Amino acid sequence: MTIDTTPDAPVPSVLPKLDEIRQRMASHTDRHDERRILEILAGATAVELDELLLQLDLRALLGDVDDRLIGPDNRTALLDLLTADRLGDLGVPARAALASALQRGRTGRLEEQALRRIWLGTRGADVTRLKNALDGRGGYHDLHQLFYHDIDDDALREELLEHIAREALAVSTGEVKILSDIDDTFYANWKDARYPKKTVYPGVLQFYAELDRGPGPEPGLPGGVTFVTARPGDRLGLVEDATLAALAERGQLTATVLAGSFTRLLGNRTIAEKKLENFLEYRRLYPEYGFVFIGDSGQGDIHFGQRMLELAPESVKAIFIHDVVATPEAARRELAVGGVRLFDTYVGAAREALELVLLGPGGAARVAEAALAAFAAVPFPSHEGREPRRLEVLRDLARLNEALPAPLRVEAGL
Repeated sequence: MTIDTTPDAPVPSVLPKLDEIRQRMASHTDRHDERRILEILAGATAVELDELLLQLDLRALLGDVDDRLIGPDNRTALLDLLTADRLGDLGVPARAALASALQRGRTGRLEEQALRRIWLGTRGADVTRLKNALDGRGGYHDLHQLFYHDIDDDALREELLEHIAREALAVSTGEVKILSDIDDTFYANWKDARYPKKTVYPGVLQFYAELDRGPGPEPGLPGGVTFVTARPGDRLGLVEDATLAALAERGQLTATVLAGSFTRLLGNRTIAEKKLENFLEYRRLYPEYGFVFIGDSGQGDIHFGQRMLELAPESVKAIFIHDVVATPEAARRELAVGGVRLFDTYVGAAREALELVLLGPGGAARVAEAALAAFAAVPFPSHEGREPRRLEVLRDLARLNEALPAPLRVEAGL
């Protein structure tokens, strides 16, 4: 998920303080500059302090203010000020900005204790908002990265996860987190030769958006899509960032990525087990949500979905599998009995989601309309390649229209 984190223009009373802090950070920041920055922040009102943290480059600020072998421990004093003394003055966006700054670079004991104070000092629905805000900042420095990689202290991690679990008991979102594969699910890129390579499947973007919106008349909280992929991650997050950039180029602007492992690339079951490990970790981060997974039939996703249902039946609301290997109808029916629903087009997926009340009729119709428009623009190399796919879309549209009220039925137009 990517949220616009460009700060609004600061309120006028903050400008002199903001300008002075930025000037003192502009070149070498000595102990006198650090002391003055601390004085400005400590003397700010609650509204001003919250605004300052939203306007400042917090990563640079934390890098400029130091602890010294001989002399004042100004970095410790800064973190104590922001995460202990004045944490109650900070709204969720400022807390998210501060937590994000703390997780970049080396996360040592000082940073981990500051993160501990932020999390334990955040309660109820604000915990959910803080998690989504961190996942919404873009890049690989997301919530999963923070908890399972940046925080090294196992006992601290468990303490924070237990806090998240306790606070989730008071928060019932009634919403789902969308998990999705990429290759042959989001776009044709592995076994699916029916569409031109790298084609984003018609309707998939709208399907994600409508699942995120929910079935009710009012949209739910935006949560974006989390891509659970077999692509191996790396310590610097280069794979995740490149994947996010590729998704954004193809229209999926709101996303996070749970990457695979080089040691789990051989065999569909080992790929699925790594995805399962990521899912179980992710589920602990968002216990107040249900989960929907969208995958394909070409690379272990059926097994992954079955294992999700086996280990978290109360949380997993649906498994949708894009069929790219022509699974026989009898096998499809057997899988559906077990909770795994195969589909050929995203119009068909919308029909399944409508039946499960994960989409409302209006949302299902919008998926179909988007799919028809996108299909018309797919550059098939030949009529022979296009025609079977066109007939699939029309077949699924007819089935969907049977389930829609007359005013919402979608004209074919292909």
